[in-house]
Amino acid sequence: MSSSSIRVRFAPSPTGMFHVGGARSALFNWVMARQSGGTLVLRIEDTDTSRNKPEWTEGIIRALAWLGIDGAEYEGPYFQSANLERHQEALRDLLGQGLAYYCDCTREDVVARTGDSHKGYDAFCRDRDLGPGDGRAVRFRTPDEGQTTVVDLIRGKPVFENKVLEDFVIARSNGSVPFLLANVVDDAAQGITHVVRGEEHLSNAPKQQLLWEALGHEPPIWAHVPVIVNEKRQKLSKRRDKVALEDYQAEGYLAAAMRNYLMLLGWAPTGDREVVAWEVVEREFRIEDVNASPAFFDVKKLRAINGDYIRALPTADFVAACLPYVEDAPFEVDQGVFARLAELAQTRVAVLSEIVPMVDFAFLDEPAFDEASWAKAMKEPAAEILAGAEETYRDAPWNADELKTRLEAVGTGFGLKLGKTQAPVRVAVTGRTVGLPLFESLEILGREATLTRIAAARTRLTT
Repeated sequence: MSSSSIRVRFAPSPTGMFHVGGARSALFNWVMARQSGGTLVLRIEDTDTSRNKPEWTEGIIRALAWLGIDGAEYEGPYFQSANLERHQEALRDLLGQGLAYYCDCTREDVVARTGDSHKGYDAFCRDRDLGPGDGRAVRFRTPDEGQTTVVDLIRGKPVFENKVLEDFVIARSNGSVPFLLANVVDDAAQGITHVVRGEEHLSNAPKQQLLWEALGHEPPIWAHVPVIVNEKRQKLSKRRDKVALEDYQAEGYLAAAMRNYLMLLGWAPTGDREVVAWEVVEREFRIEDVNASPAFFDVKKLRAINGDYIRALPTADFVAACLPYVEDAPFEVDQGVFARLAELAQTRVAVLSEIVPMVDFAFLDEPAFDEASWAKAMKEPAAEILAGAEETYRDAPWNADELKTRLEAVGTGFGLKLGKTQAPVRVAVTGRTVGLPLFESLEILGREATLTRIAAARTRLTT
């Protein structure tokens, strides 16, 4: 099979927010499609009507678009619910070949016969010649002997003994077809050649491979990507960890940075690099090079990479990307002032949402004081420093260099270096001990607002 005929698929179920693990799988598939001139098929597996919601489907489609998965290599979305008759046809085919049979056993029946609640199905109904009926599922007749070898581009050729696979269910007692069969039928119908998916599906691969062969199709080439774990090396869980791609997008992670980072979860480019252009990823990525070991989702590393991408943005693009965050803030924004402040902030934020507490002082009637910052900065001789700053700034040429020089002179009178001298002024004007470069901020804020805030802080100190 030539690489140009590669057809891969991403087949999520719309049962919740879009998981970063799903995003990683989608990107791996997309890169493979783009490298080969093949196709990535998006198939929404929406047959679980009790858990599916339209908004989850819309979220998947929006998330993939945000990541930049589009173009000539991208096909879909298709919906599994449109293929129900095809699933039933495959089921009838397997029954007709004698490769499947009806079963009316409950779990309680199996435990009663085997005396072991952990033991699998005992093939009790294999030769009972049951027909369809209420409460009867359909099971695949797994070969008693032999082995099933799964060709996996990441894990080699794992071998599974057929006798341990048991006769698994391919139709529920209500007639619906579960994941194992539906997935195979849809992949075969859509010409999928390579199945790249999470490690948790590896145990399904031998069962599905048997189904592919029973239905007369050549099985795909498999690649089961490593599980993603948190800092405690536990599998990422939506109940415990921040896993929704939408949450990271809302916080202000850039799509390019998220793409870059997700590709590093199990794979690495040459040269021990972490920040890599997408064209390098597309050129160097090979699914065979993905490590089978669990991949650590390191939020600190993601933040660092995102900060690198933010600093690389043209200033105008950074300002535009930040605007939605300040426009949602509880204050009116002067866009000209904001653009000047944003230029100062670009080297200091790791995610776009951090822009708000850095610039809010310029748009509030008075700064929102952080009490810990006030307590730290407003110690003796803070009142005298503020008085000196207020006096010297009244007639100062209003530019950052002159403001810095004059405050340095105030500090010299108290035997203080600039770092100690500027702390009470920064808190008086911005409300915090940490923020944008102080003197550039004062220049942008203006003389009147600066002097008003210094005077107000002096009053607060002395009353």
